[in-house]
Amino acid sequence: MTNSPGVADDARKRLLPDLTPWRESPGFRRLWWSGGISGLGSVFALVALPLQIKELTGSPFAVGAIGIAELVPTIVFALYGGALADAVDRRKMALGTELALGVLSLLLLANSLLDRPMLWPLYAVAACVAALQGLQQPSMEAMLPRLVHPDQLTAAIALSSMRMTAAVLIGPAAAGFVVAGAGIPVSYGVDVASFAISALLLTGIRPLPPAGDVEKASLRGIGEGIRYALRRRELLGSYCTDMAATLLALPIALYPFLADELHARWALGLLYSATGVGGLIASLTSGWASRVHHHGRLVLLGSFVLGACMIGVGFAHQLWLVLLLLVVGGMGHFVGDLFRGTLWNGSVPDRLRGRLAGIELLIGASGPQLGDIRAGSVGARFGVRASIWTGGVLCVAVAGTLAATLPSLWRYDARTDPHAAARRAEA
Repeated sequence: MTNSPGVADDARKRLLPDLTPWRESPGFRRLWWSGGISGLGSVFALVALPLQIKELTGSPFAVGAIGIAELVPTIVFALYGGALADAVDRRKMALGTELALGVLSLLLLANSLLDRPMLWPLYAVAACVAALQGLQQPSMEAMLPRLVHPDQLTAAIALSSMRMTAAVLIGPAAAGFVVAGAGIPVSYGVDVASFAISALLLTGIRPLPPAGDVEKASLRGIGEGIRYALRRRELLGSYCTDMAATLLALPIALYPFLADELHARWALGLLYSATGVGGLIASLTSGWASRVHHHGRLVLLGSFVLGACMIGVGFAHQLWLVLLLLVVGGMGHFVGDLFRGTLWNGSVPDRLRGRLAGIELLIGASGPQLGDIRAGSVGARFGVRASIWTGGVLCVAVAGTLAATLPSLWRYDARTDPHAAARRAEA
């Protein structure tokens, strides 16, 4: 007995990504392409910059110092960028910072073409890029809910995540070939061109001025956003799951040591990309996500799956099993991020959306860096395996504790939540 065409079509819709936002919103299409092109170009600079510092200094510490140069500007400007996103036209903010980022890439290109490239501009540009991204990202994030219908928000976030994951997987390999074959200046040139195309796409998006009464960006305004997040216990819980995932269950710094323990140094690249592959698989099969309304439960479930998989990685001794667990963990991480983003974008009022996006950026930027510190310090004291599986245990414990102690997160239903209803009324 064969299935009817209607049943097959329905099953396909439940599995494949929902392309409705991409089809119906020209602004979202432009934002999607803009982010994809500039993100892919930035990967070329991210590959070329540490390589150039290595060639100039031969020092691992000098290469690692890029992170030090980027950390403080990210922390400082993420919150201020969120305040600006609520006080100015978000399209103009995104466009202006995109142009400024293109100028910085042009400076990297000019420096690389010198007979004797200078070292200090590389750190200065890295710090300035981190500051500009801190200013830009909250506006980019806060643009999304204004460009799509509330019912299409989950699908739009899934499509955006799919774009970012694909860039992360494809970009490094492509950049590596370009750097090796054509040289560092060409990689910087690709980055410059990507910003130019991205800025051109952003000019086609309609203006997105702040709604209602506007306050100037200030410390008081930033404090208002923080107080709002603290009052919303379901938001607070979603922040905690995000921090738990990146701080405890993504021990990327340990992958070179894990590859050695598995006697598979050749597979280091596979370890790095496995969670991204899982995220891409989940995004390509996310058609079901728009039908989910209990977003908090999926946030918790995604964190639980990631933590459980990392426990398995800590004890697995077969490469294929480690890679499988990392892929499944990446799928869980994607699901948690998807519904966390839907909860945030679907229930935070537009007048505060930029400031909340700044908080999200701060957590998203600091979590992986602190996670590397945790993983490395625990690994040095108790061993690589212990660092991995204990991080997974703690991640699972955090998810379980939040499910038990924050019933508002577990019970959150976008159909009945008053904050979500108010957000829909704004759209």
